Amino acid sequence: MKKILAAALCATLLLGASSAMAADINFVTAGTSSTFYPISATICQLWNDSIEGMRATATPSGGGIDNLNQAYDGEAQIGIANANLVYQAQEGLASFEGYANENIRIFAGLYLNPNQVVVTKDSGIETLEDLIGKHISVGAAGSTTVDEAAIHLGLMGKTLEDMKTEYMGTSESADAISNKQLDGVWVMAGTPNAAVTQIMTTTDSKILPIPEETVEALKVDCPWYASYVIPAGTYTGQDEDVPTSAVKLTLFITADVDEETVYQMTKTFWENWDMLTETHAALKKADPKEACNDVAGVPIHEGAARYYREIGLME
Repeated sequence: MKKILAAALCATLLLGASSAMAADINFVTAGTSSTFYPISATICQLWNDSIEGMRATATPSGGGIDNLNQAYDGEAQIGIANANLVYQAQEGLASFEGYANENIRIFAGLYLNPNQVVVTKDSGIETLEDLIGKHISVGAAGSTTVDEAAIHLGLMGKTLEDMKTEYMGTSESADAISNKQLDGVWVMAGTPNAAVTQIMTTTDSKILPIPEETVEALKVDCPWYASYVIPAGTYTGQDEDVPTSAVKLTLFITADVDEETVYQMTKTFWENWDMLTETHAALKKADPKEACNDVAGVPIHEGAARYYREIGLME
């Protein structure tokens, strides 16, 4: 009888251990036609193949705000979003007002998306201050670039209404500036960007500098900003480096995913980096050595931090 009870107890303990090791992870990124959705599918398959008990699924979503809302509702455990959105979600600001999510952590910082303010040379625009009164497209209504333009203008005590503002997508804006219907366009995207390439190739244009002191001023109220340099030669006719502001694209994860699971996920992710970048060129913009930087002070998940300490990225 004692042997039967002991065997039953052993089986129960083993079942409990197996259940603890299993992890159901929902990875949300963007729509199926987006750059990052197929990347998330590859990463999930990598985790499933490499980590015992892992059941990770890549799920299409509406992008950063939707991803963070799903995390708040407990529907997603990991996702992609710019550092500003992760910070705002944690603090309950802007789109997340009244819904602060203290459960949000950083899994990895990926790459910086710089602001690229492209203007025609005959517009006479030399600085951000010169945008006032000019005909400028700030991206489609509701897009990230609209917020970026508003924040930068706010630093000068100005609003979007102080410009002749158009709300057009990047490709539409590029066509309009090429047809001399705009003085400039605000783009926030990795470099080189197709719309900026079109503008710089077809018109006599330049990219406005956003100097480091401006970025530091932005950080006072917006700690997610980082300084960035668009290297000379990135675009046709761009003969000098151009300083600007940028926001890091991050992978966030919820704090309730256990430490060991997140450690294994982080280790597997970075130790297969060569394969991931060969398969998905967009990831080549990310620098593994910068995984813990420019994340707006949002805490890094302890499981991920454990791996970053092992490889010398954190103390």
